[in-house]
Order: sequence, then structure tokens, then C-alpha cells
Amino acid sequence: MKFMKLGTRPDTFFTSESVRSLSTEVATDLQILVDGCVYHLHKFPLLSKCMLLQALCADSGGASGGDVVELPGFPGGAEAFEACAKFCYGITITVSARNLVPLRCAAAHLGMSEAADRGNLAAKLDAFLASCLLRRWKDALAVLHSTRHHAPLCEDLALTSRCVDAVAALIVNPDTAPPAMSSASPWWAHDAAELGVDLFWRIMVAVKSTGAVHDKAVGDALRAYARRWLPSNVAAADQPFDDDGGADGGDVKRVAARHRLLLEKIVSLLPAERDAVSCGFVLKLLKAANILGASAASRAELTRRAAWQLEEASVADLLVPSMSCVADTLYDVDAVAAILDEFALRHAAAAPAPAFPGAMAMSGSPDEDEDDSPTARSGGGHHRRSRSAESVSFDGARRSVSAAPVSQGALARVGKLVDAFLVEVAKDPNMPLDKLLAIAEAVPDSARPEHDGLYKVVDTYLKVHPEMSKSARKRLCRVLNCRKLSEKACAHAAQNELLPLRVVVQVLFFDHARAAALASVRAGGDAVSAAAAAELPLPGNIRALLLSKTASGSSEDDEAADRAAVDEQRLRALAAGASPGDDWSVEGLRRAASKIATLRMKLAEEEEEDDDRDAGEFARKAGLARSASLRFRAFCAIPAGKPKRVLSKLWPLGRSGVSH
Repeated sequence: MKFMKLGTRPDTFFTSESVRSLSTEVATDLQILVDGCVYHLHKFPLLSKCMLLQALCADSGGASGGDVVELPGFPGGAEAFEACAKFCYGITITVSARNLVPLRCAAAHLGMSEAADRGNLAAKLDAFLASCLLRRWKDALAVLHSTRHHAPLCEDLALTSRCVDAVAALIVNPDTAPPAMSSASPWWAHDAAELGVDLFWRIMVAVKSTGAVHDKAVGDALRAYARRWLPSNVAAADQPFDDDGGADGGDVKRVAARHRLLLEKIVSLLPAERDAVSCGFVLKLLKAANILGASAASRAELTRRAAWQLEEASVADLLVPSMSCVADTLYDVDAVAAILDEFALRHAAAAPAPAFPGAMAMSGSPDEDEDDSPTARSGGGHHRRSRSAESVSFDGARRSVSAAPVSQGALARVGKLVDAFLVEVAKDPNMPLDKLLAIAEAVPDSARPEHDGLYKVVDTYLKVHPEMSKSARKRLCRVLNCRKLSEKACAHAAQNELLPLRVVVQVLFFDHARAAALASVRAGGDAVSAAAAAELPLPGNIRALLLSKTASGSSEDDEAADRAAVDEQRLRALAAGASPGDDWSVEGLRRAASKIATLRMKLAEEEEEDDDRDAGEFARKAGLARSASLRFRAFCAIPAGKPKRVLSKLWPLGRSGVSH
């Protein structure tokens, strides 16, 4: 660290109780009070260099030795004033990066400029700062760091701006960099991370404005700064601020507000380059933004940045803690849903053609209707694409610049990521079904070559929520495409008692269709298409299950047959997209006896429930008929006391009717 010596005379100051005096033969004629310490000095050497003391003595009418000149709120305190006084006496003082700022502020307060005397203290300090300290990395940082204690006066003196510009110039200058370091962060990131947030923000703005530093280096510096000042326990973190006000840990609201400001400044400094910061770092900032209650603009920016690189994230990154007082869920699924919406916008902006080709041809979910298909609700559906297109048209140039093409591999990684995330949130007993389905359907269907992960989500949710109704189970299972289940998943689904019976029947049907195609290939050596395999006759047990499942009663045989035919036709259409080359082994799925027995047990239970409902309906109708019969009999009953009179009234009517 560089230093400068001013003056040649030895130090002759001494202390007597709370009084500092100068050992000299000439009696003192000036008393100055600074921070409770009284200095007995002489007017001539001080007034010739300090314009403030000249004015104070002139206002007091030439203060005598008994009068005390008070200097309240003196910058730098008694130590800085004594150094200035020693300079006036010619006593040697040492100036370095540690005490230059308080000395410069004290000199400015006393008016020790060239207007008072040539070669005064302020000019010498400015020259030393410019010629030496601001040209060295450590010294420039030390000077800049010390300006936080005298921020208003340093701003007026332009000390802060000069230091900021000097530090930014040293960062940009390649000659300043030390030998190669093993750290992943830039060589200057660790030292700059010790600065307050305001100073760090100004340096980063100056560095980015030059364009000489790569965005990746800026991102690494931001990550190092966030790691330094945003630990997991933000309430107990240090205070990265230039003033010391409100640094007590008891004021939690003030601490949170200050860290919220820190987070928002970091977000504003994120480089425009896509890979400048990792997706994990962006999602960590998003978690902190939720905890600290950051502004909506900062959260929106973090959401957009996370969607840019969503394929790089991990499940742990997406598990954002829920800080809402309304929701009872463990994780903030709304934040993840917003990220997926942005990802859909990115995909639509990068590929203006039909966003997810082939998605409309995909089907195979249970109880699927034309207006309620999973593709109509998923990212591959018409509604999703139209909303994305509208958003892209509204966002304009920002989307076109920020959108990056999404490869099929990236889509597949996003699909696996979302399925793994849904498995974790499905374990939450308070997770609403609507939110779970919204996230599951937000992913394009082309992002899921297999539905094993989605089946695991369905199975987990059913186990955690055993009280679900039959309709809710059907809604949940609509996201599944049984044709995309692997051998292991099919084997599990065929024996899963939590699934609706219709799903199990579909699994067995696809087993039959693919087994027929595979057997044909093995036997004749000629490839048989899945569509041709689907035209093969269904096994009698599956056909009986379909008939018994669809039939509503013995009096509706024709309607039941029609429904069964429709269901069979739909199942065949679902199997038509199967490829004979797919790796579908049926060895573990051809135990028909046990599976059909399980299905029949389920079907018997459902039939018992239907019988109970039919019996109740029959009893209700029988009761109504019985009551109507009783009322009719009561109406037609002949009163006991007047039989002849009633018959006499009815008889003429009867005779007249005969005569006609």
C-alpha cells in the first residue's frame, strides 16, 4: 500500500487530561473543541491555511485565549482535525488509502484550499489520489470502500465518482489482471463483492457500459456478490449497505427491505446474454424474491430468464418455497406455472409454425372426448398455441430478440424435469388437483416421448389422496397416454387398484395390440403395422369387460352394445399410431387370468354400487307409484254412510251413456 509523508517537523503534541496542547515557548491563543477534546493552539499557523477558522474568529470579534471555538460534527473526528492542525504546523503526517478520505473531507470542511494558501492540504491530497492511489487495484478499492462513512460529502467532492471510474477502468484494463487463478469467478469479483450494494452497482454499470468485459464474467461477479450478501438466512445476513443506519438485527422489516433492494439491484444488472448466468442461479434469486417480497417487475424478469434456460434446471431448483399466507401448499406451483408459460412463449416465438406438430394426433387418455382431450388443454393444443401467439404479438421485439430455438432434446429434458417436479409436489396432501393438472398440461405433448414419469405422478397423487372421487380420478388420468407407457409402467398399471377400471382396460388392450404385432413379426418375418394389429379381434375377456363396463342395465342392451362398439373403435384408433419397431415386451403382461380376475373384482364392486343405486331408484319409483295408487283408491272409495245416494247419482249418467 502506497503512502505519502507531509511535513518535516517532529510531533510535539501532548495530552493533559482531556486537553491536547502543543509543546512550544509561545503561549497559545486559540482553543478549539472537537468531539469533546479541547485543542490549545495558535491562530497564526491555523488561520493562514483554514478559511473556516478565519471566518469563525472574525465573527467572534477576534477570539481571545479564553474563548473556545466549537466545531460540531467535524468529518473524521478529532483524529482528522489533529492531522490537519499538524499539517499547518509543518509536523510530519502520513497519508495512505486508509485515511485519505477523512483527511480530504476535513480539509474541505476547514477550507484548506488553494484560495487560502498555495500548496494547501486539499490540493496535495488530490494529487496523491490521482497519481498514485487510483492507479493501484488494492488502494483504489480501499479508498472507495472508505467513502461510505462520509457519503454525502464525498459525493459533493466527487471523490466517489472518481474512485468508481478508476476501479471500473482497472477492471477493464487487461494489464491489471494478476496471473491466472483457479477460481471460476473473475479475478476482481471477490474484492468487489466486499463493497456496499450502491458502490458495487455503480461499478458494474460503469463496467457494462464499456462493453469490454464479457457478459459471462459479469454474471460470475453477480453470483459471487449474491453468495456473499444473500445467504439462506437473509434475516441474519450481514448488511451490504453504505450507511450504518438500521443495521440492528432486531428490526426484521428494515433488514428485509434492505435485502430486497439488494436483490432488485442484482436483477437489474443481469446481462442480456442467455448463458451469462445459470438457470440454477436465476431460480435461487427467484426463491429469494419470493421470501423478501421483491417487486413484480423483478419477479417477472427472473421468471423470463428462467424460461430461457429451463432445460438446464434441476428439480431442486424448481422447488420454490411457498410464502403465501393464503395457500397451504409447501411449494409455490404458481411460480413454476408462470415459468412454463414463458417457456411456451419462447417455443412459440422460436417456431412460428404449429408449435407442437403431431400433438393433435396423439390421444389415448381414458374417457377422452373431443372437447376435453389432453392435447386441447396441453401446450400442444389449439388454445395454448393461440394464447402464446397473442402474447408474442403483444410483446413484440423483446420476444423476438430473447427467444432461442428449442430443440427436441431440450423439450424432452423439460418434460422429464416437469414430471420429476410434479412427483415431488404430488406428495403434498394440500396440493389442489387443478394446479397439478395445469402444470402437467402446460408441457407440450412432444416433450414426453414416454409417459412413465407422468404415470408416476398420477400414482403418487392417488396414493397421497385416497379420498378422491371417481370423477376426480378420471380427470387426473386424462393426462395419461397409455400408448406411451413402457413395459414396466404397463405392468404396474395393469395391477394398480387405484386407477379407474377404464385405464386398466386400455393398458390390456394396448398390450394385446402390440403383442399381436410383435407375434406377427416373429412368426412370418413381415412387419405388421400397428393399425393392422389394432384391426385384429379383441380377446373375449377384454370385450366382455368393455360390454359389462359400458352397459347400464338389462333393459338397455342395444345402447350398451352401441357404446361398447364406440369404445372398441376408439381404442383401435388409439392403437393405430403404434410402431411395430417399438420395444414392447409382453412377457410380463400376459398373465391374463390374474389380471382379468382383478378387473372382474373391480367390475363386480362397481356393479354392486350400480345395483345399490338402481335399487334405491326403484324403491323411490315404487314408493311414488304406491302413494299415487293409494290416493286414487281414496278418491274412488264410496263413502260408508251414503252408498245409495251416490249410486243414484251415477246411474243416470251410465244409462245416458248407453242410450247414446
